[in-house]
Amino acid sequence: MRAVTRAVTAGILLGGMVTGTGAWADGAKPTQPEMDRARQWDAAKFEGNADAGGGVDVKPLFSFVYDGKPSSEFLDSWKLERSATPGADGRVLHTITCTDPKTGLQARIDGFRYPDFPTVEWTIHFKNTGTIDTPILSDILAMDATLNGDEGAEFTLHRNKGDNCTADSFEPIHEPLPAKADLTVANTGGRPTQISFPYFNIQAGGRGFIVALSWAGQWRTQFRRDDGAGLRIRAGQEKTHFLLHPGEEVRGPMVVLQFYEGTRTRAQNVWRQWMIAHNVPRPGGKLPSLPQLNACSSHQFGEMIHADRDSQTFFVDKYLEHGMKLDYWWMDAGWYPCDGNWGKTGTWEVDQTRFPGGFKPITDHAHGKDVKIIVWFEPERVAGGTWLTENHPDWILGGKDGGLLNLGNDQARTWLIEHVDKLLTDNGIDLYRQDFNMDPLGAWRKNDTPDRQGITEIRHVEGYFAYWDALRQRHPDMLIDSCASGGRRNDLETLRRAVPLLRSDYIMEPVGNQCHTWALSEWFPFYGTGTSKTDPYMIRSILCPSQTACWDQRDDKIDFAGIRGIVDEWKAFAPNYFGDYYPITPYSLDADQWIGWQFDRPEAGEGLVQVFRRDACPYESAQLPLQGLDPAAKYRVGPASPLNPGEAVEMTGTDLMDKGLPVAISAKPGWAFFTYKRI
Repeated sequence: MRAVTRAVTAGILLGGMVTGTGAWADGAKPTQPEMDRARQWDAAKFEGNADAGGGVDVKPLFSFVYDGKPSSEFLDSWKLERSATPGADGRVLHTITCTDPKTGLQARIDGFRYPDFPTVEWTIHFKNTGTIDTPILSDILAMDATLNGDEGAEFTLHRNKGDNCTADSFEPIHEPLPAKADLTVANTGGRPTQISFPYFNIQAGGRGFIVALSWAGQWRTQFRRDDGAGLRIRAGQEKTHFLLHPGEEVRGPMVVLQFYEGTRTRAQNVWRQWMIAHNVPRPGGKLPSLPQLNACSSHQFGEMIHADRDSQTFFVDKYLEHGMKLDYWWMDAGWYPCDGNWGKTGTWEVDQTRFPGGFKPITDHAHGKDVKIIVWFEPERVAGGTWLTENHPDWILGGKDGGLLNLGNDQARTWLIEHVDKLLTDNGIDLYRQDFNMDPLGAWRKNDTPDRQGITEIRHVEGYFAYWDALRQRHPDMLIDSCASGGRRNDLETLRRAVPLLRSDYIMEPVGNQCHTWALSEWFPFYGTGTSKTDPYMIRSILCPSQTACWDQRDDKIDFAGIRGIVDEWKAFAPNYFGDYYPITPYSLDADQWIGWQFDRPEAGEGLVQVFRRDACPYESAQLPLQGLDPAAKYRVGPASPLNPGEAVEMTGTDLMDKGLPVAISAKPGWAFFTYKRI
């Protein structure tokens, strides 16, 4: 039965108490066997086995090579200590520390099991507690473990492509892992969700695992079936080969492991609710609003290089005059002195020629109309001939000619925190948007010496999070937008601090954007996109939790009344985006297909169905089975669009799930959006 059950509350997020509510149908909420499996993992790996002399075999959790020897050969001889620290949210921090009695190297795991989800996570750390440099530490794997499915069952890996600013960004991939299979997946260039995606669902019979490797740099994951029984997963930073100086400490990737029974779709919904409860940022203690409507004039002014104070206030006013209440006004790249080239980043001051008095006159104007302000920054990429290269070339990996601002440099990071904090405060900026339009891997590796390979990358990742955490501490009500040429930097630890308001830079074509929503919704409950196109089919194809409007408010030929109707429709049904997610058609980029999905809020008995008929599709109608409903209940189902009204019908949950929702779309291309409510 899938009747509505209960809600769950959230816990600690990044050191601060947060609460949130999610809900499941019976078919989606964690089961006791799943919770038991998580508890058994917690006991075996984190708590230890008292019957085995108080120790625990930690080798199946992580591994490394030290002084040329694999950790499996010596870790049992190291001093083992463990501690458990209860948290206010019910989680317990389990710390396992193994110390080499000869050199003083410590390998430490900080692990958690979530009390309300079948989920565990851990992060690996190394510290030199000795008085001299350590031998070489290399080949660090944050996860080196074997997982088992149902007896005799074959394994299937479900994963996604990363972002590449293409229609097929985030495309789902399903790969069998038979006996002797050996598959390696890695990102490119040091941006964690570029080309590949570090989120995996492994299915084996009636059970499975979700594994997420969170590393905001270059990562690598190997899936290997040696003997045909279990699946060995080896994951970590791609290249590590370094010594540690006395007192020096480094961290590695974070790993999340979720256990599940039953279908993969159900597991993804448990994951979504865990994301909402424990990961999505809550500035001011609240989840981001659903929906979030932003607007920007970048497409009219060539980013911001030709914009000025008057144009920005004009656009804000015109959106409001056209009946579109904005949550944020977005000022994008090019607002700083850059000689007409927005890519000339590194002088982080407001161009006083175009914006006399800075942004404060604009932000005051917007705030007076209850509109907040987003401003774009890209502090890590530094061009030559800018303030940073002229004054602090020693902070730049690339020097005076420009390159990567080294966030692992304490002086550079301290300056950046103070400088950006002052810009945010003095200019009344409400949302900090950080972009990253370069691949950092080459700069990191070029800066490493042979006995310190991987260290520059580690320090930059640590500095990146320290920078954001400092801004969030000083601006607790401020949301951060993650961006890296679109969606190329959305590892889990980034998503605990920020939201991707631009899931990809591929934003001007409908089919690819439909597919982005179809695929990404399994993993991320909050994300955004945008467009400057005015075609209703295109606009509807990008509707998701956050939308950035780029319509030229100077063009009176645009049908703003029609667009306002679509925006009003979206605002009415958008609360469903935090519900459970169900694809109701296969994924396809083909022009002769339909594509559709469902968001369901079982606690409210409400939901949303979005369906599209592509321009070469010969089929006018379909019966589309829904999921997650109460089979004994009746539902009133009707068109979501006030621009395309139709009569509501009543159907039972059984009929909607077994026979399907009847959908007719006469236009090519066309759409049909429905909302439903339990009666």
